[in-house]
Amino acid sequence: MKFFSAVVIAATVIGIVQAGAQPSADDWRYYGGDFANTHYSTLDQINADNFSDVSVAWRWKSIETEVMENNPRITSSQFKPTPLVVNGVMYLPTSFCQVVALDAGSGELIWKFDPESYKAGRPANLGFQHRGLSYWSDGDEARLFIAVHDRRLWAIDPKTGKPCEDFGDDGVVDLETSLGRKINPRMMTHSSPVGICNDTVIVGSIVFDGPTLKEMPPGHVRAFDARTGEMKWIFHTIPQKGEFGNETWEDESWTYTGNTNVWSMFSTDEELNRVYLPVSTATNDMYGGHRLGDNLFAESIVCLDADTGERIWHFQAVHHGMWDYDFPTSPNLMDVVIDGEPRKILAQVSKQAFAYVLDRVTGEPIWPIVECDVPPSTVPGERAAPTQPIPTKPEAFDRQGFTDDDVIDFTPELRAEALKLLEGFPRGPLFTPPTEKGTLGLPSAGGGANWPGAAYDPETGIMYIPSSTTLSAFTITKPDPSRSNLDYVTGWMSAGPPRGVKGLPIVKPPYSRITAIDLKTGDHVWMTPHGDGPIDNPALEGLDVGPLGANGSGNGPLLTKSLLFVTQGAAFLGTETDKQPKITVFDKKTGKILGRIPLPADPYGNPMTYTHEGKQYIAVAVGGGGFMGGKGRYPAEIIALSL
Repeated sequence: MKFFSAVVIAATVIGIVQAGAQPSADDWRYYGGDFANTHYSTLDQINADNFSDVSVAWRWKSIETEVMENNPRITSSQFKPTPLVVNGVMYLPTSFCQVVALDAGSGELIWKFDPESYKAGRPANLGFQHRGLSYWSDGDEARLFIAVHDRRLWAIDPKTGKPCEDFGDDGVVDLETSLGRKINPRMMTHSSPVGICNDTVIVGSIVFDGPTLKEMPPGHVRAFDARTGEMKWIFHTIPQKGEFGNETWEDESWTYTGNTNVWSMFSTDEELNRVYLPVSTATNDMYGGHRLGDNLFAESIVCLDADTGERIWHFQAVHHGMWDYDFPTSPNLMDVVIDGEPRKILAQVSKQAFAYVLDRVTGEPIWPIVECDVPPSTVPGERAAPTQPIPTKPEAFDRQGFTDDDVIDFTPELRAEALKLLEGFPRGPLFTPPTEKGTLGLPSAGGGANWPGAAYDPETGIMYIPSSTTLSAFTITKPDPSRSNLDYVTGWMSAGPPRGVKGLPIVKPPYSRITAIDLKTGDHVWMTPHGDGPIDNPALEGLDVGPLGANGSGNGPLLTKSLLFVTQGAAFLGTETDKQPKITVFDKKTGKILGRIPLPADPYGNPMTYTHEGKQYIAVAVGGGGFMGGKGRYPAEIIALSL
């Protein structure tokens, strides 16, 4: 197959007015393009008339292969970084936290730095993978920051690739000893870009989310001076004694409960000097009998003063979480005119398929968010929150809850077979609690929206949200009491719904979609299935079902002045087109699919764009290991495309 590609979009830092000098629109200086996480570029050299003429300009094979050749017992996972480009140089980490600088026009290696963090052993959760670096500059001096797997924060000179010796201890800060509690270090790691707000570097963490003990490392967020490495503050995501919110952890469960971490990315507003934290679930994901209460600041958006770490406001989206509905991506920050009034707002997309829209100065909802009654738990020792906050606007962007109305109805026979397979499985509206049998629910713990996030167009006020529809069984199980002091643990594999009927999912389509929402009004503009889906299934022969959407890896959005691009990996169920990794090109006004651009392997990183010597490029990370380092590996590569 001839390998064509089409998309090239250079970055801009346009979404929010930033303090200080503005970066060039040719660059891509932060994970989401800018600190506001817009994933947006004003560049339009690649447009609807010529995107099909894009081809591979260069490709770079990750040096992580050298590590595996020298260390046969370790294996990288999915290659997930989103590269940065500053002044013609591309910077990115490998899955083993090596940092490289490449010529942005050729992919030629300029320098490499290896912190050798892989020597500490396999990182928690998904193993050896990393999403990206962060770039800081005060106009005179510049630094690259990376928090690595062995719990260290490095500052690197972007010109030389050498550690900045005046930062911390010869360029590095230990992240293991400043949490205020002794931890098992194997339960914690770092694999996402740190936050940058003026001269402050903000660090989150990954904490293992399949624990067998109720005592886990806390996901407290820390900040460091960008020049010296001195710790400026720590924010306790699990409030300590005497702190605001401590009373929401009953029976002193705050003393041992962990997680409640920011494993994803931060958004920052340098003009307001604020950082916005998307906080995850407390230990453990689907049982809270050992941490009764609402559990602030789990599953909350928290706004902090970047200099002091002082809490300015918070919004908790899930009280006493039991569904692994952590916030998987950073919020989008935007300036929008609503009802004739300029507003500084924040929109946080979620696994539960809500977009929570708040005033980012005050934390007040832009449209009412109402506490609504939800079902109680039937599990001994558990106590579900009686209500959960439900936005009145925008409407949910994907299916929520699971009832018989959500079961496929392509034909009466298919529906009847599906309903029979589902007999005995508990189900109900969104926030129906987990059970030992396995409560059927939508969205799954994998989204709704997930870590690729949403893109926002500051010129039109429209946000674009990729999401997936996959039925989940929210399951808990009794652990071996000789190995666990938890009454229940997450039963990922102990129970679950049937996989489908005659090769079709049990839930109604679309199985993957893109939704456009106008944030000036809160109204949906359009929804388009992403991919054909199983339209060629023999059970659907003779039916006009239209595109059904195809679930694959990716769903990373990139938005330009004229087009929307979304990555999509090979789907298990779908047409031959769906089985080809690709970038899908959408008309952003209508949602019409304009074309598909083949990629050589599944795209696991979010795409980014830049210009170099007047030419526009798009770069995306592909390949690496499968889930948990599975088989069917394709070499980890950066693919750069241009006209």
